[in-house]
Amino acid sequence: MTIIMNMWIVVIIMFIVGNIIFISKHKHLLIVLLSLEFIVLSIFFFLVLMLNYIEYEMYMLMIFLVFSVCEGALGLSILVSMIRTHGNDYFQSFNLL
Repeated sequence: MTIIMNMWIVVIIMFIVGNIIFISKHKHLLIVLLSLEFIVLSIFFFLVLMLNYIEYEMYMLMIFLVFSVCEGALGLSILVSMIRTHGNDYFQSFNLL
């Protein structure tokens, strides 16, 4: 029982640390994307624990992984596009107009 509680605590700490990094390192797009992927990984671990706890099928995890891979590919394409047009990944040099 203590191992399961420790895993829940690790998932919560991973989620909080990912959010702290997302909030504090908002100048570089690459660091923001890495922190978002870390948050997605913590949500994935949360889903694994929750679906095992309620003894449910694991098909939902495949759907979640497909969406997270699509999100990662979209973020990398935005990063490459921003580096090609502006030369760096700073949000300060990026104008929306």
